[in-house]
Amino acid sequence: MTPEPAEPGARAPGSQSPTAPEPFAAPSPAATSPAPPASPRQAPGPAQGWRSLLVVYGIVSTIEAIGVSQVFAFLPLRLREVGLPEAQIPTFTGLFSSLIFVFGILLVPFWGVWADLYSRRAVIVRSAVVEAVVFAGVALAREPWQLAASLLLVGLQLGNTGVMLAALRDVTPRRRVGTTTALFGATGPLGFALGPVLGAVVVDGLGLPLVVVFWLGSALSLGSVALLLAGSREIRPAVVPKGRAIALARRAVGGVVADPAVRRIFAIFGVAILANQMSRPYVPLLVEVANGDAGNLASAIGLVAGTAALFGALISPLAGPLGDRVGFRPILGASALGAGAMLLLMPLAPGVAALAGVAVVYAALQAATQAMVFGLVAVEVAPERRSATLNLVLLPLYFAGIVGPAIGAVAAGIGGVAAPFYTAGAVFLGGGLAIIVALGRAARR
Repeated sequence: MTPEPAEPGARAPGSQSPTAPEPFAAPSPAATSPAPPASPRQAPGPAQGWRSLLVVYGIVSTIEAIGVSQVFAFLPLRLREVGLPEAQIPTFTGLFSSLIFVFGILLVPFWGVWADLYSRRAVIVRSAVVEAVVFAGVALAREPWQLAASLLLVGLQLGNTGVMLAALRDVTPRRRVGTTTALFGATGPLGFALGPVLGAVVVDGLGLPLVVVFWLGSALSLGSVALLLAGSREIRPAVVPKGRAIALARRAVGGVVADPAVRRIFAIFGVAILANQMSRPYVPLLVEVANGDAGNLASAIGLVAGTAALFGALISPLAGPLGDRVGFRPILGASALGAGAMLLLMPLAPGVAALAGVAVVYAALQAATQAMVFGLVAVEVAPERRSATLNLVLLPLYFAGIVGPAIGAVAAGIGGVAAPFYTAGAVFLGGGLAIIVALGRAARR
């Protein structure tokens, strides 16, 4: 399939014109500064069509999210199995969730640089291989420290999402960017929906031990490796950087920090991810409270963290075409405000079914927030800096992934299981209000 020509310099429909910049994403000198030393693209062969690449990357991203969601959904149960005292489970649920991002944050700038220097395909395949090892380690753990060591290895698994986004942007026509990023962005929530449901089927439906869930995640990750090798081609960046990896990584991070527009986008995304990471580890414990003595806890967790999130993931891609028409920022602000309101409602749900209903709306709004951030970066960053920026787009995830669960652990220790949701809801609402205020000032100008 021959890809349609992309239009890298085009602006998003609904975005501000160059003659009327808004403070939230005003063009900056960094965005128009000369590109770092680079060489022209040297494509190894015909470029892959954006549709087929989206399908391959979407499946790979979904499988990764399935495995990670099973870790989040069943971590409290796994902590019981490896012998952690019951009173320590709420605190260590948050602390162990932070371990997932500790190593990853040190390597974030390098995965994108290595991908652009050598091979995007190899960097993405590397992630799937490490996934298989990590999930097998979680299944094999017999002591809390062994489980902690397995979760630390997740840091070597991260760094593939930005690389896949950069490759997709290089082969996707401008008029399809919003739709493509929304569809790809929905694969994460889709996987997070399917993972707990599959876990519930394994544990409650088939009566198998919990470790089988993690062995299943490991096997699916090996399938991702095979799919990437057979179904994806190498997509070289429009501008191939030249120089030492450490210097290029420093330059990439410096470019993000020096560009006010990108800083603002990353800050908003950081707020959204921080709120999500505060609350996500405590969803299983909140389900346990709502479920009471009804039994089949794995199925109840699957309903709330899985089935509900599945409907949210199916709804969220609608935000892509809407963002293409209305503008990414208005949808981003509205999604953040709505997600904050849903987090405040979760602890008030009278039962598992009501909690699942709130989770449906939250999952859709949270996924829409992420899709709008991806869209803003894809269309507003200068072409010569776009690949490096997209490779760092999840940098806020790693900071928030460490800080968020830690804050959630403190909140849970002080105010119980409901406290992380109230704290996260307030953070989300603050971010949404900041976007709305910025849009109002821009409209008055």
